[in-house]
Amino acid sequence: MAKVTEQASSVRVLCPKLVLRKNEPGLQWLIGSPFLPPLTIVSTLRCIHTRSPHGFPSPDYLKESEDIRTLLLKGFEVIGALVIGNSESEKNASEAIDAARRLKKLLSEGVYPEDEVTIGAVADLNNTRDVQFFRTRSDNSRSLELVTSVVYDEHPEKHIWETGCLLRCELPIRFPVYFPAKNGPDAEKMYLRATEAVVAKFKDPQVVYVVETLSKASTEVPRPVILRGVELDFDTALSNIKLLGKDAHDSDPKFLSCAHFCLKSKSDGPILSAENADIIQLSVLLNSSEKCEKSSAPGAEYIPALEEARLLAVNFKLEVLCYAAKEIPVMYAVLKLIIPGLVDQLNSMKNVILPNLLTEHPQLCPYHFNPPGVLHPITVIYELNYGETEMKQVDIRKSLHLRLGLPSDRPLLRTANALDLSTTNNSARNDAIRKGSTLLKDVHIGIPSSGVPGGIVSLIQGSYEYYHYLQDSFNDSGWGCAYRSLQTIISWFRLQHYSSIDVPSHREIQQALVEIGDKDASFIGSREWIGAIELSFVLDKLLGVSCRVINVTSGAELPEKCRELALHFENQGTPIMIGGGVLAYTLLGVDYNEASGDCAFLILDPHYTGNEDLKKIVNGGWCGWKKSVDSKGRSFFLHDKFYNLLLPQRPNMV
Repeated sequence: MAKVTEQASSVRVLCPKLVLRKNEPGLQWLIGSPFLPPLTIVSTLRCIHTRSPHGFPSPDYLKESEDIRTLLLKGFEVIGALVIGNSESEKNASEAIDAARRLKKLLSEGVYPEDEVTIGAVADLNNTRDVQFFRTRSDNSRSLELVTSVVYDEHPEKHIWETGCLLRCELPIRFPVYFPAKNGPDAEKMYLRATEAVVAKFKDPQVVYVVETLSKASTEVPRPVILRGVELDFDTALSNIKLLGKDAHDSDPKFLSCAHFCLKSKSDGPILSAENADIIQLSVLLNSSEKCEKSSAPGAEYIPALEEARLLAVNFKLEVLCYAAKEIPVMYAVLKLIIPGLVDQLNSMKNVILPNLLTEHPQLCPYHFNPPGVLHPITVIYELNYGETEMKQVDIRKSLHLRLGLPSDRPLLRTANALDLSTTNNSARNDAIRKGSTLLKDVHIGIPSSGVPGGIVSLIQGSYEYYHYLQDSFNDSGWGCAYRSLQTIISWFRLQHYSSIDVPSHREIQQALVEIGDKDASFIGSREWIGAIELSFVLDKLLGVSCRVINVTSGAELPEKCRELALHFENQGTPIMIGGGVLAYTLLGVDYNEASGDCAFLILDPHYTGNEDLKKIVNGGWCGWKKSVDSKGRSFFLHDKFYNLLLPQRPNMV
């Protein structure tokens, strides 16, 4: 066991959740960045490929390195490991550090300093809140020091995004593979040789990198810069340019810093997430028209094939995202981050395609996500030949949720959740553009409290769009309120990425009811009302969503259901449809005092016929709190009508 000494140096923890799975033994990789202060833990990834289920986990280092090489952006790296267990702390810390070093060696292909400081953290299985940190000594990699100062940062996003920015490089590649028609192994050799040639091109002097600011919203956008070729010995070149002074440094585009292309650093606005961070776009161009020393006429050489040959066209869609400090030169970022990122992504795709090269090889596409609780984006390569619901894709998402410590009952890593980094406006506007909708969203936000003394408010979780009478120039006044409530509910499932279907029109809703046999064909195009039961049929058919139904014989009984409704909003979080008589409403929340029984209902009224004016909607009471009986003794829910409440259930899926 390594010798342990006391040490005053501090570990800084940025990630909001250090221990991903409590009360369960396991190993987690601690992630940091060379662009942040040493011993800064940015995030943690659970080790999910192990060989021994009992005792200290023995990782399958090869599988772990393959996963993390794809998942982790260049600019972040493994800086240690955390063990959750019951045995001796120092022993576990030593084993955690050894595991982290073995993984780092694979990720760096054996090239990393042996004396690099590594963190070993230990959490007790029965009390995961208290974590002990150890670190290796820089002068003795086998000796451990106990870290006595641990700082949990209150503003972690500021630490990351004021210091750094994102670099994005998108590169479609299509190359031909010629091989003898009767020799499959030769096809694989030619394919591997072709990919190696592409890798070599990334550092070819004829390759040009165009660097520009992704956002075009500001009038102060710096002009794009062209970097011709890559300095293979960049560190030596940087030392030489420093000897020439600052003017030479600023005049040479190779030494422009990333900050030169960053706009957010020049504004007063906060930088709190990857979605609104500075993003630098890099494009890769091959200068194939470079003049030769000797001019000559173009020529062609004919070499006949000795046997029948086949041509195979292989497509790669590379999209690399990297994290870099704003102060470093862009050329350094290209050499140390972008090119290795392109090579790794190309090799990952190459290895997936190789077994199916001569059949229908998979179409792979990289996506970038920034799931809740993770401070930086991650990259996932999906094969979507058969759609997102295909079980292979579901299993991949389940393993990703496990690795990232994400809940296993909601979709957070579907393609609809991916960051859209190709657009140029602010994130809020991007959201509206992606959805392609001009409808108002989340109109209840900011509405004053209901005034229930001592009440506890339980609200819808997530976003929805407000559907009401006369939208889309369609006159459904007097009969379409339940249709509009259903459209609002379906918009919730869309915006939470449980479904990618378009919100159906009235006719499409009617068509669905006819197809399942609930209505006759004459129902399509009619103005017949529908109720909670019909809504449940449509949700089941179009989205696969099940529903609970609560029946009350009188509006006077609805307050008795408030506790049940509050539990729904806390556990399921979906909007509720209330149908009674000839009216339908959407319920967004309840305010309930269990002791007194006093309550109020947050109603979104689909009977509104005006334009999309939020102030008019709120001031007119079309979205607001309604008490069962108001101060003047008037009942909102009628006592002589029965009501059905439709409670859509959140699907348990990823």
